[in-house]
Amino acid sequence: MNTKYLEETYYYNHSSPQIQDLIAEARQLKSTKEKIKHLYLKVRDGWRYSPYEIGLTEEHFKASRIAQKEQAHCIDKAILLIAGLRALNIPARLRLAKVSNHIATERLEAKLGTNELAPHGLVDVFHNNTWKKCSPAFNKELCAIYNVDVLDFDGTEDSILQEYNKDSHKFMTYLKDYGHFEDVPLDYIKSIFKNNYPDLYKTYLGSKEIQF
Repeated sequence: MNTKYLEETYYYNHSSPQIQDLIAEARQLKSTKEKIKHLYLKVRDGWRYSPYEIGLTEEHFKASRIAQKEQAHCIDKAILLIAGLRALNIPARLRLAKVSNHIATERLEAKLGTNELAPHGLVDVFHNNTWKKCSPAFNKELCAIYNVDVLDFDGTEDSILQEYNKDSHKFMTYLKDYGHFEDVPLDYIKSIFKNNYPDLYKTYLGSKEIQF
């Protein structure tokens, strides 16, 4: 494991007051496993998931800025968790993927023209000498609305997908793995979005954020 996954960056500015406040309770816990679980749940449920706010600027993806919001995109929540984990001296990195949401909202599908979402943000966490993946995106209130089980995570097993809801209907599928990244690859995020939604990208070109 390379120490680069502990480093502070412009995006993962974990010495900021906002991130130090985020990890205050977790810092008091004894084991790394407890810290991972506590912080994961804090990010998962402390910020409502919203797929309608997509950042196109460096400022949008800064962890301290995300911490001050009430709702956030999956990539934003992943960045927030990574910053917190690094602040606790737990190696973490961003992973990007493409997914299909089989119970996508009509509003989202109408705007994107598809139920495929890209890029989707995940977190890789290094614990017990191995990398494990997690997805802190879907808060428990949202899971209740869509009748799916919440995803839990303590660093011991991958936790990235609710494939079916509680009625055994298809909920989500992973279509493509774009890989993992030491820091936030803003230009690559833009290129993925542009390639998947060229018309929407043109519409909002030059905007600070895409909101719909």
